Amino acid sequence: MTELLLTPIGVVRSPYREPAQAPRQPAAARGVEGRIELEPGRGLEFALSDVETWRYLWVLFWFDRAEGWRPKVRPPRSRARRGVFATRSPHRPNPIGLSVVELVRLEGLTLHIRDVDMLDGTPVLDLKPYVAYTDAVERAGSGWLEGEARQDPGPRWEVSLAPRALEQASFLNERYGIELAVPVATALALGPAPHPYRRIRRYGDCFILAHKEWRARFVVDGTNVTVLSFATGYRAREISEPAREPHRGFVEAFGYPGHGV
Repeated sequence: MTELLLTPIGVVRSPYREPAQAPRQPAAARGVEGRIELEPGRGLEFALSDVETWRYLWVLFWFDRAEGWRPKVRPPRSRARRGVFATRSPHRPNPIGLSVVELVRLEGLTLHIRDVDMLDGTPVLDLKPYVAYTDAVERAGSGWLEGEARQDPGPRWEVSLAPRALEQASFLNERYGIELAVPVATALALGPAPHPYRRIRRYGDCFILAHKEWRARFVVDGTNVTVLSFATGYRAREISEPAREPHRGFVEAFGYPGHGV
């Protein structure tokens, strides 16, 4: 089979740094602003002629942080595993993504965009105009989502931090510059259901979210999510390394729960 060589034309700049933070679709990222910075020295400024006449653009990009591909995946809104071609999972034979964004303005080789659902640093492969009369298919339907109890993008959950969690998050932020409150709240606002891809699991009468090397314990009441506490994801014998000073300081300040959080 013929191999294809792709060269990115630019990169996405967005507030999302981790896969768990990114919305599943642009519809779940309404109002989120970002940029597409095209590479200089390639004549791309001429390729942008008349782009400003379009309000929305298709962005083709590369899921550069997707590791390998899987024939079947379990999307966040699905109760069953689905064929990857019936989903928008990043774990594809060729990890190409497709999103619609609103073009706010153009400044040189920088496109300021809105409704961004891509990670910061995502390689951009191509840009195309979104043409309403041909791209918006009235009878498209919702596929297997129509059989699910909740439609995507579904409701957003209200996330709050209990006093203990707020104290711990403030400690890490002020002493070590580690921000936990915002990324954890962003991840849980998309839904708190246990899911391996989003690193959420049930623990007794509550749930655990894994964010990098930290853990957040939370409970759910209707569409309200309350983060009760944070904890290190390392075992007691693992936090002695010099690079793990924030974890040692955290344990000294708040103790070691010894049960996940």
